[in-house]
Order: sequence, then structure tokens, then C-alpha cells
Amino acid sequence: MYAKQYEITLPADYDMRIIRKRVAEGGPLLDGLAGLGLKAWAIRERGTDGSPVNQYAPFYLWNETGAMARFLVGGGGFQHIVRDFGRPAAHHWTGIACHAGPARTAPPRAASRRLTAIPAAPDPDGTGLGLATLIEQETTELRDIAGRDDVHTVALAVDPQNWQLMRFVLWRDTVAQDEDATERYEVLHLSAPGLAWLPEGRGW
Repeated sequence: MYAKQYEITLPADYDMRIIRKRVAEGGPLLDGLAGLGLKAWAIRERGTDGSPVNQYAPFYLWNETGAMARFLVGGGGFQHIVRDFGRPAAHHWTGIACHAGPARTAPPRAASRRLTAIPAAPDPDGTGLGLATLIEQETTELRDIAGRDDVHTVALAVDPQNWQLMRFVLWRDTVAQDEDATERYEVLHLSAPGLAWLPEGRGW
């Protein structure tokens, strides 16, 4: 499993109805895309849920790296973003764990993302296993979140270049107030052709 997201920050006075229309028309086109686990067509709207910006920020979980590469650089879809907005940076993370939540059968309407830096030396006992201990703690917390009634899907992934953890949660209605999120999104549509093939639990 690989996670990917690009963020297109729009002017403060941008009419977000343009993005809503874009998603309404384009969202169903990816509902059957081979190799894609899910795509959350996510936005942040300035002044809503504490967001300081207008932003179009689709989030992906991929089952197949070849399908992800084709989408990005092989004319598989990303060319429409480049055409309309320029070429944004595409953040990507290696999957660690994923869980289905009790609300998996309902379309999610909200999402949260938490980005946290991994300490430079998480190795207090000198064994070199400090990072593994940290990941064990994070995966345990992820399982706990996955058990909440209003959770659709949770995922944990790592950026090993910048040593950063990313936790993404899809929520049935709204992001829980007690969720430790760095960003909160509205989900306009969920394309989930490979949802059933996303890993359940830790990847090893």
C-alpha cells in the first residue's frame, strides 16, 4: 500500500463551487480505476473547521505502484491537474498499516490528517529498535481509532526521506473533536475500486 496526496492551495476569494462541480463531474470516472485502493476527493474551505486556506487536496491509497505511476506520469489522470493548476508536488508515503472501521459501508463525508516528525534518535536504550517501538505504539493507537463507530478507514504511512509519519482517517460525518489532526477536510466523493484489497492491519 502506498499513500499519495497533492495539495492545491487556491486564492482566498476562490469560488469553491468550481471545485465542487469538478469533483461531481470527475469523481465517478475513477470509481473503477484498476490498482487504486481509494481516492478521497478532499477539500479545505477557508473559515470552515478552522481552515486558513481554500485547498483542493485529493488523497490516495494505492494497491499497485504501477497503477500509481501510470496515473502520475503515464497519462492516467494527473495530466488534468497539470493542465488546470500547474504541477503540484505529490507527497507520498510507504504504507505501514490500514484498518476498516465500523462505518466502512457508509460514504465518508470528512477526513483528518496528522503529520508528525519522527525524532532524529528515537533510541533511548541503544538497541537501534527505538523506531520499531514507536511504530508499534502508533499502530496500536491506529487500531483503537479504527474501532470508533464513525470511522470508515484509517491508514498509517511513513515518509522515510523526511522521517515523518502520516495518519489519515476517513469519518462518516465529521472529524471527531478529540482527534489529534493537523488538517481536517470535507470529502466530496470517495472513489474506492480496490477498497476490499487494501491490507487489513499492519503490512508485515
